[in-house]
Parts: sequence; structure tokens; C-alpha cells
Amino acid sequence: LSLRYVLCEVLSDDPRCRQCIEDRAVGLAVRDAIGRVHGDYGLACCSISFTVKYLNAYTGTVLLRCRKDSYRLLCSALPFVRQLESRNQRYPCALNTLHVGGTIRTCQKFLIQYNRRQLLMLLQNCTNEEERRCIQKSLLSCSLTEEQSQSGDEEDGSTE
Repeated sequence: LSLRYVLCEVLSDDPRCRQCIEDRAVGLAVRDAIGRVHGDYGLACCSISFTVKYLNAYTGTVLLRCRKDSYRLLCSALPFVRQLESRNQRYPCALNTLHVGGTIRTCQKFLIQYNRRQLLMLLQNCTNEEERRCIQKSLLSCSLTEEQSQSGDEEDGSTE
């Protein structure tokens, strides 16, 4: 069973959206979008092995897993996610696809480089020395250590 991991970020102007970002809400919103865009057939294809593998509400980072043969259906439906629902509240948002990889590790490596680039852009826009020091500290902390590695789930050929 070949898998693909889709790394996304949740974009929202509503600061309350961060508090409702949870696995279940993201999974339901993505499934709903797939159903609207590709119908029952597309939803059935994408539902096999689909799961939210990682979610960081603080940074808005989401890692979705699906089968290799249906990742294009999944990716094409992501722009149609318009809101997340939590406790009967709806929060407008969008999912921006950052990277598609064959392993969790390749997505981790991409995310580190992506965050470094974002921090460098912030560094260039600093207005004072205190801001510069904080961002430089963040840049230096961007590294991948063995403790962060998730064994068993990373390899392209893993079975479930």
C-alpha cells in the first residue's frame, strides 16, 4: 500500500479559528469538500487510508495521509474547504497545500526549510533590534533531531 502525505496550513482572518482546529473538524471539512467536488465515488476513493496524521493548532500546520492513487483527488478538493466547524460554531478558513511527500520525514524536512524561509522574510522586515534577536533565536532552533522522528509511520511502504 503506497501512501502520500499532504502538508497544509490553515489560513484564517478570524483569531478564534485557531481554537477550533482539531483532527475531527479538519477531517470532516476535508471529507465534505471531497464529497462536494468529486461526489460519492471520489469520497469513497479518498476515504481509504485517509486520516489527519498531525495537527498543530498553534502554527495551523496539518498533515493529511491518503493512498497514493487518490492524493490528486484529495489535493484538488482542498481549495474548496471554506470553514471549520467546532461546537456548532463555524469559522471561515482556507487550506493552503505546502507539500506532498511519500513519507512523514520528507514533509518534516520540507516544513523546516519552509519555516526557515518564512523566518528569514520576517527578519528582513524587522523594525528594531529586539525583534531581530527573537527571530534569530527562532531561526537557530529550526533543526530536525532524532527524538522528533516518528518510527514506523514514515516509510513509503508501510502497511495498515
